[in-house]
Amino acid sequence: MIHPILRMGDARLHRVAEPVTAFDTPALHALVADLFDTMAAANGAGLAAPQIGVNLRVVIFGIDHNPRYPAAPPVPRTVLVNPVLTPLTDEQEEDWEGCLSVPGLRGRVPRITRLRYTGHDQHGRSIDRTVEGFHARVVQHECDHLDGILYPQRLRDLRQFGFTDVLFPGQDLPDD
Repeated sequence: MIHPILRMGDARLHRVAEPVTAFDTPALHALVADLFDTMAAANGAGLAAPQIGVNLRVVIFGIDHNPRYPAAPPVPRTVLVNPVLTPLTDEQEEDWEGCLSVPGLRGRVPRITRLRYTGHDQHGRSIDRTVEGFHARVVQHECDHLDGILYPQRLRDLRQFGFTDVLFPGQDLPDD
């Protein structure tokens, strides 16, 4: 089922999400299916449960090719429940991000370039990956939603934040 995506300004996006306590349940499987349906309908690279009003520590992500990020390398389709992120470097890189909860806008956001993430899938199987680059950026962006953080809160320079059609004139990028 496709859900409406909450937009910046909705107080529910600023809550710290609750941990999932039961895996492999019909409710968790339904949530994951709804997240993937909603993400696909919006051409997203990822989506967090709080973005559809569900206050649980569940994120999904994955892209082969995405019109919102045409130069991005593939990221494996992943369900990540109760994630823990561990930075593996102090090095950060700024790059453009958009968000389905902040439609029509983009900003240059600093992110750690290499990290390890652990957690579980919806069946309770362990996940343990070391990633870098765009994959690391996507994971950090989605996991921020679980802590009530939207990417504009991470911006260092508001001159690097604006409407997609103004920042990238002539480029056929979706409005997010």
